[in-house]
Amino acid sequence: MPFQSALKRPRRPGVALIAASVTAAGIAAAGVRAAEAPPPPRTSADIVREAPETAWRTPDPNDVLLMTLPSGTVWIELAPRFAPRHAANIRTLVAQHYFDGLAVLRVQDNFVAQWGDPDADAELAPGAASAAAAPRARPLGAATATLPPEFSISDRGLSIARLKDRDTYAPVTGFVDGFPVAADPATHQAWIAHCYGTVGAGRGETVDSGSGAELYAVIGQAPRGLELNIAPVGRVLKGMELLSALPRGGANMGFYDRREQHVRIERVQRLADLAADQRPDVKVLRTDSREWADFVEARRNRRDAWYVHRANAIDVCGLTVPVRIEPRAAK
Repeated sequence: MPFQSALKRPRRPGVALIAASVTAAGIAAAGVRAAEAPPPPRTSADIVREAPETAWRTPDPNDVLLMTLPSGTVWIELAPRFAPRHAANIRTLVAQHYFDGLAVLRVQDNFVAQWGDPDADAELAPGAASAAAAPRARPLGAATATLPPEFSISDRGLSIARLKDRDTYAPVTGFVDGFPVAADPATHQAWIAHCYGTVGAGRGETVDSGSGAELYAVIGQAPRGLELNIAPVGRVLKGMELLSALPRGGANMGFYDRREQHVRIERVQRLADLAADQRPDVKVLRTDSREWADFVEARRNRRDAWYVHRANAIDVCGLTVPVRIEPRAAK
């Protein structure tokens, strides 16, 4: 046998077949991995659209107010957990039709739209012969004229769906029952944050001078400095576009200069005042649900095709809890 031939390693039968099999298996495995690649992350719109019925809550119809303006209806949910006295007083006023025919008195750009009785603080008109000739404030009836301040409640036992993001005004922020909430564990205070759409009760110089007979909604940049100084009583569920599009008032903090500028409130009623078969179906996404947590993360890091940068941050007023208001299905 030649020397060189003796050193040559004999070729084992099947080696090429094995190699080919390994290569084919690798290609097949890669195909499986490609097929099993995770789907693209859902957007916040996807999450809301796909949320099951268990992820939605139905507000108490006694706490949902329908304020009808010439341009449409503003839907408001009261927050009795945070302002029980004010919520009860407002319900009393609504039951008496107190707000019917009153007006939006003030629309201050980037701040608030405010409504109530134009004559509530009216003084004797110049040149009037007597008090009988002066404008008369609408009586409050069974409602209370002044209430103790409800600027905050205890955070003990309060389950807050906390945000991990840092806040300028409070150590803790998050959501309770769909309301944006701030809290301070050191003082055990929790309160509704003044975000876009928050509804509050106007007051005078003294802390107990509010009653809920004069209300406002935030229509601009969140005025967080108002917190712990005034009572938030609810939030707008639907119809913010109607309030934020109202004509702006004058130089006096947005109050209208003339009575003919006032925007008339046709009526305010509770959802519970409508016949059961005529009530629209109102649903608010549960802020203690998995879907809400997913929604927050989708907003914190936007993955919509338009976005090229993910902020990895969001503040409590940068989130709006989704709401569905639909005609009640016929049975």
